[in-house]
Amino acid sequence: MKILWMTWKDLNHPQAGGAELINEEIAKRLAKGGHEVILLTSNFEGGKAKEERDGYKIVRVGSRYTVYWHAYRFYKKNFVGWADFVIDEMNTIPFFCKLYVQERNVLLAYQLCREIWFYQIKFPLSLIGYLLEPLYLRLLRDRQVLTESESTKKDMQRYGFTQENIQVFSVGISTQPIQTLNGIAKYSKPTLLSLGSIRAMKRTLDQIVAFELAKKNIPNLQLIIAGSFIGAYGESVRRRIAESEYSQDITYLGIVSEHQKTEVMKRSHFILVTSVKEGWGLIVTEANSQGTPAIVYDVDGLRDSVKQGETGLISSKNTPKALAAAITEGLRNENEYERLRETALQWSRQLTLDRCYSEFTKILFAIR
Repeated sequence: MKILWMTWKDLNHPQAGGAELINEEIAKRLAKGGHEVILLTSNFEGGKAKEERDGYKIVRVGSRYTVYWHAYRFYKKNFVGWADFVIDEMNTIPFFCKLYVQERNVLLAYQLCREIWFYQIKFPLSLIGYLLEPLYLRLLRDRQVLTESESTKKDMQRYGFTQENIQVFSVGISTQPIQTLNGIAKYSKPTLLSLGSIRAMKRTLDQIVAFELAKKNIPNLQLIIAGSFIGAYGESVRRRIAESEYSQDITYLGIVSEHQKTEVMKRSHFILVTSVKEGWGLIVTEANSQGTPAIVYDVDGLRDSVKQGETGLISSKNTPKALAAAITEGLRNENEYERLRETALQWSRQLTLDRCYSEFTKILFAIR
């Protein structure tokens, strides 16, 4: 088959994340299976207009915000009648393929934006996006949808999408799970890990406050933060680290390599994830693969990637105080902690990229 995949970022984009990893692992496997795949996406500083990688092609047009208009124009000029299938990937905003694409097309929705508008976009654009989202979702509610979690499925049903039209596929991880917990040395002191881009929707400040509260009960507790500071929020996190009464027990690693990322996940006791919402929470299951359970907020995506009391802990409320209580609970009983580690590791082993590809393509190719 010939597949045109419209997406706002590719894996080489400086702000690429979990969705881009999943996309291109699927695209790579599609190409290996004999399908012709083209990703039509946004360009970035230093990016090539055209590129081929792992058997599939990438065409970059416009910027992160103008890619939707440029993709429409590029499709009209170059791709009408070419594809057997067009994937309209909605990361915040869809490409509205329904309105102009002649070929069969499907909506790929990792998550809905809704609450995130006010964390990521400045007013009044945040308010405009918040108000427009329900309108364009209702316009697309007759689409067949692929998504990565039951949370997003339920979210979309609130806007008129039918249960029958939404299919969920499992999300795989690229991180190789460890063979056994035996011989894996954790840090000598109980250690919390904050990993990923440091921006408003990730609520990193909540993690620092929770750490400070939990440290009153666990005096030798320490926190490791890895990732890049983004915008004014990132700077506020930088200041908070410096001004914390426990700053000597907070280590900032900056941007880490894949090897460093795996090592710090392996040696930490818990990873903290406090996003406003996620499609899934790939970092959670990546950490699980290294024998590290997660403590998360009770939000879309994270309540899917964490099985409460089995592979990690879900905070009773989305507040630093409740998160601190979960941290204290998680580190109180060593036997219970080791059970969480083992279950988290076993859970991660089920979430392979091959399974992700198999489920994704089974759904995709069944759509008529």
